[in-house]
Amino acid sequence: MQEFKGLFPLHVLEIPGATAKFFISPEDGYSGEKKKDDETVDSLGPLEKGQVKNESLRELRVEMSKKHKARELDGFGLYLYGVVLRKLDLVKEAVDVFVEATHVLPLHWGAWLELCNLITDKEMLKSLSLPDTWMKEFFLAHIYTELQLIEEALQKYQSLIDAGFSKSTYIMSQIAVAYHNIRDIDKALSIFNELRKQDPYRIENMDTFSNLLYVRSMKPELSYLAHNLCEIDKYRVETCCVIGNYYSLRSQHEKAALYFQRALKLNPRYLGAWTLMGHEYMEMKNTSAAIQAYRHAIEVNKRDYRAWYGLGQTYEILKMPFYCLYYYRRAHQLRPNDSRMLVALGECYEKLNQLVEATKCYWRAYAVGDVEKMALVKLAKLHEQLNEYEEAAQCYIKYVQDICSCGEIVDHHELGTAFRYLAQYYFRRQLWDEASACAQKCCDFNDTREEGKALLRQISQLRSQGETPAADMNVPFFLSAPLSANNTPVRRVLPLNLSSVTP
Repeated sequence: MQEFKGLFPLHVLEIPGATAKFFISPEDGYSGEKKKDDETVDSLGPLEKGQVKNESLRELRVEMSKKHKARELDGFGLYLYGVVLRKLDLVKEAVDVFVEATHVLPLHWGAWLELCNLITDKEMLKSLSLPDTWMKEFFLAHIYTELQLIEEALQKYQSLIDAGFSKSTYIMSQIAVAYHNIRDIDKALSIFNELRKQDPYRIENMDTFSNLLYVRSMKPELSYLAHNLCEIDKYRVETCCVIGNYYSLRSQHEKAALYFQRALKLNPRYLGAWTLMGHEYMEMKNTSAAIQAYRHAIEVNKRDYRAWYGLGQTYEILKMPFYCLYYYRRAHQLRPNDSRMLVALGECYEKLNQLVEATKCYWRAYAVGDVEKMALVKLAKLHEQLNEYEEAAQCYIKYVQDICSCGEIVDHHELGTAFRYLAQYYFRRQLWDEASACAQKCCDFNDTREEGKALLRQISQLRSQGETPAADMNVPFFLSAPLSANNTPVRRVLPLNLSSVTP
């Protein structure tokens, strides 16, 4: 709807300085688009793509196609024609028209943004013949961020800063968004805070800032941001999303969903609001509405990995593993180095009893940097299922080492599970010192305390009877001292036949 606002107020559309005039009925143009968007946002039931249509678009396309062939469209006219083609799902034709629009009017950022939404990968980007202008550099930096090519995006933005845009708050906000995309939360928060100091009335990208505050559960800061944006402009989509995040953090999910819906009333193509509304419906256990919201997000932007991931989670709740696998794979294709997607894929393969693929996913998740510190635990449990006790022990040792080295206990239950397995593992191999060290660690956790005490009593009893470790035990690795971050000898975990290529 946003693209058509103000474009159809008169029977004759004439842009000052432009060469084209359009004779368009307001009822056929703007009103048809508004009706379609209202029906799309209001509908909460199952909604297939294309069920709600603006029937006037085909007629509009015919008229504009004639003017395009006659070369009567200027840069603004080409932009409008491209929007019509995109809304009719004529993607290839829309891309060609938007590229033409950037050549005719390079400074029209709207055409660049529309083109950005239609580019699916770097190869497609390279195939386009774009005008050689400074606006192209801004476009490339933006599309690199959208395609999750963050290193290239940051290099582009740095070159723009060096070229004279050092005081640009737009570039600063885009750099913050880039760090947000690679989950460097501290860096992104630091840049956003500096941005707020330089431009306290800025609203653009503040919804992304609120996402970061939400992840860190920073309620006072998020509350202040929401009130501040309300004072500036409460009818902006970003403001509605910030307020929605605030209510979501307070577990008031119905109110949160209401504000995300308000944002979509203002702009039905606002990607973040669709995705966040899907999350809220998931919290309210309304899976059908969540699926609809995520699908709308994908219609707006097929590169939104959060929507694909959300659909995977929804179908996982519905116990439909094959659907779940499809959507997780799509999310993984968009974020190949995101361990969360790989862990989710591994869990899907486990449920489908495809254990080799699951093992590959868990190992790859650990290799790319496991943000949730769960991949090694899941890999160890998988090795236990396969009776691969040596490999399981290696995974648990590496897990303990990683947790201790980062200085935080992320999950007491899983850490206790790791120590319990290692204690039993060494006990079976009559390595009393190592078994005793692990059993003592078990006593630090409620779930494993009794088992740890029982094992310590058995070890004490066997030692008093003069039992000694078997000399011919084939132990590939061992702990020579109580586990710590500094003195845990460990052989590198190498599951059999694992390649770095993800399934």
